[in-house]
Amino acid sequence: MGHDVEELHEHAAHGAADDRMAVVTVSMAILAVIVAVVSLEGARIHADMLLAQTRATDEWAQYQAETIRQRSYQVFLDQMTVFTLQNPPHAEELKEKYAKQIDHYTSETKDVRAQATATQDEVSVLERRSNWFDFGEVLLEAGLVISSITLLTGKRAYWYLGLLSGGGGLAIAIGGLFIR
Repeated sequence: MGHDVEELHEHAAHGAADDRMAVVTVSMAILAVIVAVVSLEGARIHADMLLAQTRATDEWAQYQAETIRQRSYQVFLDQMTVFTLQNPPHAEELKEKYAKQIDHYTSETKDVRAQATATQDEVSVLERRSNWFDFGEVLLEAGLVISSITLLTGKRAYWYLGLLSGGGGLAIAIGGLFIR
């Protein structure tokens, strides 16, 4: 993209020499700034999405680990009720201890599952938002390039088309901010 920016800069310098093209070069500069802002915000949303996905993966791993512990304690309790035990009072203490652990993990897994689900929902929102920003950025960049054709040809139709594309891209990117 660095080469494209240099080329656009050269076209803008050429267009600045022609008073009729001054408005085109100014609008291209404004479009370039908007492209940079939308691109930066899109990159931030992508980074947030990756962090949220990592957090969700960790939360699901914690949920799975706690579910495995809960089931292990349940299996142990089941085994204690089936086998003949040498010290029944001690066995009852152990049963109570592990029954409490099962209750603890049952409660804990509900909380962890709810958090993991909420984080996964956040990832979905960020993914939809990033799609809007990506599409808006594409339209803005296309508008910038199409507008630059005006500097080469002197035909304002390209400028209008570029502004239309850029305006659509900006509207889509702004719409992405409202994705919830």
